[in-house]
Amino acid sequence: MDYNTQRKKLIMPEYGRNVQKMVEYVKGIKDKDKRNEQIKTVLTVMGILNPSLRDINDFKHKLWDHVQIISDFDIDIDSPYPIPTKETFSAKPDPIPLERSPLKAAHYGRNIQNMIDMVAQKEDGEIKDNMIRVLANYMRQQYLIWNKDTVTEETIFADIKRLSGGKLIVGPDIHIGAHKEVSHNYKDGGHGFKEGSHSGQHSAQHRNRNPKFRNKNGNKNRNK
Repeated sequence: MDYNTQRKKLIMPEYGRNVQKMVEYVKGIKDKDKRNEQIKTVLTVMGILNPSLRDINDFKHKLWDHVQIISDFDIDIDSPYPIPTKETFSAKPDPIPLERSPLKAAHYGRNIQNMIDMVAQKEDGEIKDNMIRVLANYMRQQYLIWNKDTVTEETIFADIKRLSGGKLIVGPDIHIGAHKEVSHNYKDGGHGFKEGSHSGQHSAQHRNRNPKFRNKNGNKNRNK
């Protein structure tokens, strides 16, 4: 029996073993002109088997690079694109430095802390005031994610001062609008009407007039 575990490892499984065999066959062709002719046919098959590449800009370049990868960068063909090397794909990316300074307020997150530091460096003026106002509104939204209760603007302004180390003090002319909360306390069987409201009363009147909703003490249900 011929098992996959006994076969050569697939370099790019998304194309399947047959494509890998075709690339290996083209590698063994001695005539270079014949190799260039045959590899174009292989590229057409690869494009059909992996149509998602068509959504990528310059997908043909991707296909030519994949031919090199499948051949283990050991195929002599004339490519219309620069031929990549094995080191191009095996090199590790440069590490991204992580911010290791502790968060002053975890419920706001590091982005808000960075924004506060950035706004604190701006010159005083209308632009800075507008940035503070937008920042304060965003901070209130983040605050309410962790604390479902309401929060006053004084609390937000005090947090801005604390997180900026006293460098950013909100002026008396800056205010943030009132936060409107939507109640999800539905008491009318999931229909979205509060009991006692005008909409709820209207719904109750509709049920009383409808024979299907009459109780046992009322008139007989006509549908019975």
